[in-house]
Amino acid sequence: MEQERNRLILVTNDDGIQAKGLKTLIDIVRPLGEIFVIAPEESQSGMSHAITVKTPIRVKKIKQDGNVLINSCNGTPVDCIKLALNKFLNRHPDLILSGINHGSNASASILYSGTMAAAIEGCVNGIPSIGFSLLDYSPEAEFNGVVKYAEQIILRTLEYGMPQGTCLNVNFPANHSGEIRGVRICRQTKGMWIEEFDQRIDPQNREYYWLTGDFINLEPDAVDTDEWALQNNYISVVPVHVDLTSYGAMDHLKKWQFDGEGKK
Repeated sequence: MEQERNRLILVTNDDGIQAKGLKTLIDIVRPLGEIFVIAPEESQSGMSHAITVKTPIRVKKIKQDGNVLINSCNGTPVDCIKLALNKFLNRHPDLILSGINHGSNASASILYSGTMAAAIEGCVNGIPSIGFSLLDYSPEAEFNGVVKYAEQIILRTLEYGMPQGTCLNVNFPANHSGEIRGVRICRQTKGMWIEEFDQRIDPQNREYYWLTGDFINLEPDAVDTDEWALQNNYISVVPVHVDLTSYGAMDHLKKWQFDGEGKK
């Protein structure tokens, strides 16, 4: 019991401080310790690992609700994590949670995700971190069906910890709890977004462009991926590490090495 009272959990998201998914996540972890929430004041979806360097960052205390302190920030999700760790918390949290995102962050979507960037920033600082996402983009998405699963994943992380340099990308299918078949540990699907830009005209007769597109699964028959798990009503859990080195390519590239005179 004493350990739970001393536990500190940092929570953020990329959908903004008013998002239903964030409120759900706060309710899930409320019984687990001291909760510090700092989230963007408005949506920062698609910001990936962006940080604010050209404008002032401001933080506003929203409310203290028992053991939960809620703040908003005019920066990005990664700004939120950096500010919390450097300015607002007197020690590193035991856990960083990001989400629950409205929409998928499976496969290549992780590259653009502010939700997962916040978790990765926690990972960079050696803190166990999880990004949660639900495959429903609606602001009124229904989260009740995934609460018990998110809680179990959080409790297991607190109990067993996380390998150094690793965080979790957790995606929930958009189904009620009775339809979810369980949890699968997966790899990231090889896939990509095929973008299109709608060319439009604004009321001042000026051209502008609106990003649209479709996701393409490049290995639709693979059964060990996050996309397969989600399409088959499993929760996908992908361990993600910070090290982006392509170790498999190193031997191939070593033949390119040369000294200052251009000699191999």
